[in-house]
Amino acid sequence: METTKQHEALANAAAIAIEKCLALKAGETLLIVSNPGTEQAVIAEALKAAAQNAGVIVTLLYQPVKNQGDYAEDFVLDAIAAKPNALASISTEKLGKDKYRIAAPLDAPDGKRYDHLFHYYLHGTKEMRSFWSPGITVDMFTRTVAIDYSGMRASARTLKAILDEAEAVQVSAPSGTDIFIGLQGRKAFVDDGDFSAPGSGGNLPAGEVFVSPAVKSAQGRIVFDGSIADIAGDIVIETPIACEVSGGFVMGCEGGSEAERLEKALRKGMDMAATLVPKGMAPEEALRYATNARHIGELGIGLNAEARIGGNMLEDEKVYGTCHFAIGANYDEDAPALIHLDGLVKAPTITALMPGGLELVIMRDGVLAAL
Repeated sequence: METTKQHEALANAAAIAIEKCLALKAGETLLIVSNPGTEQAVIAEALKAAAQNAGVIVTLLYQPVKNQGDYAEDFVLDAIAAKPNALASISTEKLGKDKYRIAAPLDAPDGKRYDHLFHYYLHGTKEMRSFWSPGITVDMFTRTVAIDYSGMRASARTLKAILDEAEAVQVSAPSGTDIFIGLQGRKAFVDDGDFSAPGSGGNLPAGEVFVSPAVKSAQGRIVFDGSIADIAGDIVIETPIACEVSGGFVMGCEGGSEAERLEKALRKGMDMAATLVPKGMAPEEALRYATNARHIGELGIGLNAEARIGGNMLEDEKVYGTCHFAIGANYDEDAPALIHLDGLVKAPTITALMPGGLELVIMRDGVLAAL
């Protein structure tokens, strides 16, 4: 009986993802990319069935598990090149990097350069819509995807409007975080589960508003005390990791073994960039990638009330009452790196510094303000 209930819950969540998040219609095309023999493959099959039930034309591809340093298989890149209406990446870790566009980035109509064909079609030309769910489990999928999106989407829209106008934000927390981040020229991104329009995309589970700090603007101290991503996998933090940030870059990490692990990951992220030169990248561009492995690339605010911290960043970064910072690549594509490592800060107070000197508290001790 329990197995039947679990199957029905998974099928229901898959139908919500197809019909309410991607809003796919009969006759549209969907590419699903997953890894064989994994828990993620179970979800991928459920999504395939839900899409077929809705009359969607589905291609499901399996490739070996890819981590932050691996390249996507050529057949996956070829399938993306066919420009399906939507792509769902249900992978154990990552979709995989695009070795061809890293060596020769694509110039898009939006004036930006993209080092992955997927990002080019999603953000650059806006010909595709998508969601990606690295490391998602069946429990997480059924619990955090099958939710009421209306309230979360309203909060996300309000936060985006504030961050779009703000000149900077100040973030503090009981663990010791105290950091200033410039937002000049930046617009926030909303990951609220609405991926119905071409050019829209984000995670499932959804539930965050995030923004790329202005390049080299972050200044202060971040103390990660929730969980943190690593090239080798996400971990729940036992001893807080204190990172000193100057001119936008992490200068050093202090704490216990977790801090040593993060420092090692940052060094590896820098070293990985050197491997791009033999593949055709100019040395000065590879140096840029290496340097940005220590750059603060994201500030995000979690909004999903069903999410909980468990050492899986896909869910952890959506936890209501937390914020997260990423070290590495940003989302405005002007500080590229080969890593993007998210870390959680619990119970933050986030103050937006608005034009004219107004200070607007948007979250206090992990609770959204009445805005």
